[in-house]
Amino acid sequence: MKKATAMLWLISLFCLISVTVQARDLNILEQWKPKFDPSGAQYTYILSNVDHPAIAGIGVGYRIRDRVWEESGGRIYVDFRPLAQLGGEKDVVRKMKLGAIQGMLCSSVMAANVAPKLGIVNLPFIFDSSEKLEKFRNTPELFDDFSNAALRSGIKVIDFTGYGSYGWATTTPVRTLEEAKKVNFRIAQAPVNKDNYLAWGLKFTVLPWPDVPQALQTGVIDGLDHTPIVCSITKKFDVAKYFTDLHYTQGLYIHMVNKRWLDRLPPDLREVFLKVVREESAIARQKTDLQQSDQIEQAKKEGVQFFTLSEADRQTLKSKAQPVYEKWGKKIGADYLKKVQTALD
Repeated sequence: MKKATAMLWLISLFCLISVTVQARDLNILEQWKPKFDPSGAQYTYILSNVDHPAIAGIGVGYRIRDRVWEESGGRIYVDFRPLAQLGGEKDVVRKMKLGAIQGMLCSSVMAANVAPKLGIVNLPFIFDSSEKLEKFRNTPELFDDFSNAALRSGIKVIDFTGYGSYGWATTTPVRTLEEAKKVNFRIAQAPVNKDNYLAWGLKFTVLPWPDVPQALQTGVIDGLDHTPIVCSITKKFDVAKYFTDLHYTQGLYIHMVNKRWLDRLPPDLREVFLKVVREESAIARQKTDLQQSDQIEQAKKEGVQFFTLSEADRQTLKSKAQPVYEKWGKKIGADYLKKVQTALD
């Protein structure tokens, strides 16, 4: 009985702490509250994301909200919910398929779970610069197939924003590929990422994002596969004081919409909605490049050291990734993968 009572007390305490932390985190969103009353909107678009709106590629949700409201004459309200208010990404995808949530800014590492073709953006050294990313977005014969990749699930991709170039945040300096072999990297719960690290022959641990801070502090991992923006804003640089620039891919937030909801919008409102998303997403991608530079400079001032992996080591990683291209080429479509590679090279 005493053990049961103690267990109930611990569960209650955990729940209380969780609620308190959540409430504290969500208090920061007060500064982004709409300056209009959305209660009279004819259509509501619930847009989810798990990350922090201080990231330029996430804060775009609020800019889309305000512009859509203004340009639709108050007929569409974009109810943007960052910081995982509506659950984790897998849960949100299920809700979006059912229509309970109309849209999400889905991380690119998760996207391959929605449709394999969306995994193309995680393949190494294809989207290794923001210039290639823009060319992909603005070339219809490349982007259209990507946009329609998840239609069987009732989902359409209408655009994307970003969160910077991928590299390694580590607790020890990593200047070369040989030094990287000594590090245990945390990678996302994503199939393409796992295949990348297996092909590269590097040590890795798959961890949910909420588990990363403790794993870094306790030494369970001593490296993190991510971008400077995220590592800086989420305070990972407090522990991992080194960053190795690989820029092997760009971190994206892929804007997915429940197609049934989109198709049911009156044509004039659909045009307004898609125009605003397209324009604001393009602006957000430009802001991402600026934000990455700013966050790197700030991190340097706080003692973080930055290295760039040599071109020879990058070519070694690219060569080792050939089995990944072959495996995912079958899932993505070999012809489509080749078309993208050729166009971007």
